[in-house]
Amino acid sequence: MKLTTKGRYAVAALADIAANGGAEPVALPDVARRQGISAGYLEQLFAKLRRAGLVESARGVAGGYLLARAPASIRVAEIVAAVDEEIRTTGCAPGASVGCQGKSARCLTHDLWDELGRHIELFLNAVSLEDVVERRVLGMAAVNLPARAHEMRASDKLLMGAAE
Repeated sequence: MKLTTKGRYAVAALADIAANGGAEPVALPDVARRQGISAGYLEQLFAKLRRAGLVESARGVAGGYLLARAPASIRVAEIVAAVDEEIRTTGCAPGASVGCQGKSARCLTHDLWDELGRHIELFLNAVSLEDVVERRVLGMAAVNLPARAHEMRASDKLLMGAAE
């Protein structure tokens, strides 16, 4: 599973605007320079972000882009979806009658990867653009670990200690 450049660049660019813009429009060439992204590629992404209502454009000498809403109300999942980014963790086409191996049955690990995709979606919906800018993302994935995961970690430590 890999998040492609569309989603990563869109999130990075909007985080840049949130961090550097405030009430003033931010020029895409400035974002492109700071983030190391092609300005032409950003233009394509920002057309989609504007259609999705995540940014507004301002024309003129001091023109550029502004966030359409407060960073706290913009979810990373919205940004990724706005640029038509699909995060797929299985090889099967959604809703297809044929599995990822070309057979009618799903592969043995299908449910594992499908559930991982759900966790990614939940996580990206839980993270706001403000969380990214304020660097509050680190550790967020561990907040809601099931009790069994904590137990497994403790048992792994016991096993590792016994092996030493």
